[in-house]
Amino acid sequence: MSKCTNETNLSWRQLSFIGVGCIIGTGYFLGSAIPIQRAGSSVLLAYLIAGIGTWMVFQALAKLTAEHPEKGSFRTYAKKAYGSWAGFSNGWVYWSAEMLIMGSQLTALALFAQFWFPEVPLWIFTAGFACLGLVIILLGVKKVEQMENLFGVMKAAAIVMFIIVAGAAMFGWLGDGGSGLELQNPISDILPIEGKGLWLALLFAFYGFGGIEVMGLMAKELKDPKDAPKSGNIMLITLTFLYVLSFYLVLKMVPAEAIDPNESPFLTALKQYDLPWVPHVFNSILIIAGFSTMVASLYAVTTMLVSLSEEGDAPRIFSRKGKWSIPLPALGLTTLVVAISIVIAMLLPEKLFEYITTAAGLMLLYTWIFILASSLKLMSRTAWNLIQTLIALFLILFAISGTLFDDVSRIGFFVSLGFILLIASAAFVKRKKG
Repeated sequence: MSKCTNETNLSWRQLSFIGVGCIIGTGYFLGSAIPIQRAGSSVLLAYLIAGIGTWMVFQALAKLTAEHPEKGSFRTYAKKAYGSWAGFSNGWVYWSAEMLIMGSQLTALALFAQFWFPEVPLWIFTAGFACLGLVIILLGVKKVEQMENLFGVMKAAAIVMFIIVAGAAMFGWLGDGGSGLELQNPISDILPIEGKGLWLALLFAFYGFGGIEVMGLMAKELKDPKDAPKSGNIMLITLTFLYVLSFYLVLKMVPAEAIDPNESPFLTALKQYDLPWVPHVFNSILIIAGFSTMVASLYAVTTMLVSLSEEGDAPRIFSRKGKWSIPLPALGLTTLVVAISIVIAMLLPEKLFEYITTAAGLMLLYTWIFILASSLKLMSRTAWNLIQTLIALFLILFAISGTLFDDVSRIGFFVSLGFILLIASAAFVKRKKG
């Protein structure tokens, strides 16, 4: 998942392609290794199903935005539909999801750096990237936001580079790179592991589409907000095509069992060929693109906390701003949570990325459930809208339940459950006091 910058007076085509750049992030470049390893060829079906489910969620959010173009987007809709407790809960669920996603991005950056320096402990890279990101926030994140389009081009360049190299491998122009591996046939068994792999992969496939809720926030910048559903159609068709094609090529080049969850599957596929510079260039692009989205996440979680504080859903201290209009208390809490994630990186380095990515994906899906529930309450219940909403809810709940059948994902599920119980308790106390 990734972040993007705000534009004004957007056409629906501009929003579509900004959305593609926004959503492609570490969830795609590294997080996809987990479902590929777990599910093998059925990962192709998982991303296709997730694309359809995501389209249904985006349609619900886009229609809400078109009918109610208000500040706050999905948080405001939850509050309007179900009361202040829903706005409070939705805001904190999304903040928690973003913090976990940022932790996932930091871990991904550290793993990318370990491609060059495998002996350096993960937490040292995590701490280094976090400190650099915080310094940039203090210096002025606007400069980084202005460069986001450049970073988006770099991400696109990485994907195009991989597709070109993979295409050359398929035509036999690269040989086998001395690895002795032959090209695979990814569709020979589309449902390996008796279909269980598909179930396990679905959560991570949805995670790869994380960011549509940010697109909902941006939809109010359209020249005509009613064009939001149209922009989502192009965006999600493009993303789903890119995902399925690139993962097909990965599985064509390297067997699923050779994929390491702690390494980008694209690097795993590329480095077996005798192209000494390509994996290094690719890894450099991944670090630059991943760092930009991590800094944007730092800014987003701090801004979200300020917004919650201003609306009375967080302590007032977090909306105080010091010199240069920087909300130091909110940034301080963000720094504290980042420091905790670095300590966790020291204690649980082996499966850290999988734990955090699972929990982040789940928290994101909980936010999407809020969006669907708000749509049911606030929009006219035509038969088609109702069918779409129920199908999307079923797919999301199906993806969530799949985490219970995998030892590593199960831990991520209980972490997310802990967050939900904590937020629910806080909402209950706040309601009692109110």
